[in-house]
This record gives sequence, structure tokens and C-alpha cells, in this order.
Amino acid sequence: MVRTVDEHKRRMASSTVRGGVCVTAKEYLSQAYRIDQRVNSKLRQVDSLRDLATRATSTMGTEPVSGTRNVHRLADTIDKIVDLENEINNDIDRLVDLKREVMATISKVQDTNTLMLLELRYLGFMSWDAIAGEMHYTSRWVHILHSKALAAVDKILAAEVDKS
Repeated sequence: MVRTVDEHKRRMASSTVRGGVCVTAKEYLSQAYRIDQRVNSKLRQVDSLRDLATRATSTMGTEPVSGTRNVHRLADTIDKIVDLENEINNDIDRLVDLKREVMATISKVQDTNTLMLLELRYLGFMSWDAIAGEMHYTSRWVHILHSKALAAVDKILAAEVDKS
């Protein structure tokens, strides 16, 4: 992505250093959604590997007993499933910790409407249209409110960085 100098300055002015990395409020809040997406992707991969393992065992049952390669493939597939499930558990732990942290940050927002919007979007992973319906606002007003909410979170994050 190519940014002009002014765009870069604006981005840096509205970002906060967290963990040695410069992030905007939106990037910070969106982390949980990205981890959730990765967990769901890995769960689909586990399902696919289980399906593969089930097919391998059903074909092994119909073949003569001389097929040792299939036994090794099945063991490899089971190992991959176990490894992937361990990764999923680690990702879920990170997701829970991050959601707790994001929840604590969001709870510092003073305005209840912006707080609700942030919770629905960044903790409930709701779409903009669903948020508008839930809050009984127009989509346009939800986006305006979202801009205000991000500005509030930017101030909170900046204050946290200043404390440390």
C-alpha cells in the first residue's frame, strides 16, 4: 500500500505504540477478530484432516493387509490433527486474554452508545448492518459513531502508553 507523507503523518498521529509496534485504535481492536478467524480456519482444517483420516481407515479395511504406507499416512494425519488442535487451544487462550484486555479498554469509554457499538463490533464481531439494527440507528450514524468511538479509544490507548 502506497501512502503519501501526509497520510503517513496522519496515521502516526492517530496511532499508539503497543508492544513496540505502532497501531491505530482500529488495528488494536481488530486483533481479536483476526485471531477468531484463524481459530475458525484451523477448526475447518481439523475437520478436513479428520475426514481424510476416516476415509483412509475405511479404504484400509477393504484392502489386503500389505498396505503399510496407509498406516503411516494415517499416523501422520493423526499427528497433524493433534498438533493443529494444540495450536487451536493456544490461539483460543490468546483470544480470551486479548478479548479481556480489549474489554477492559472499551469499558473506559465514557459514552454508553459508543461503548455498546465497540462491544458489538469488536467483541461480538457483528456486521455494521446488524449493529445498526441492534442499536436502532441508520448505517450512516453507526459509522459516524464508530469514528467517535475510535477517537475515544485512541485517547485511552495514548493515556495508557503515557503511564508506562
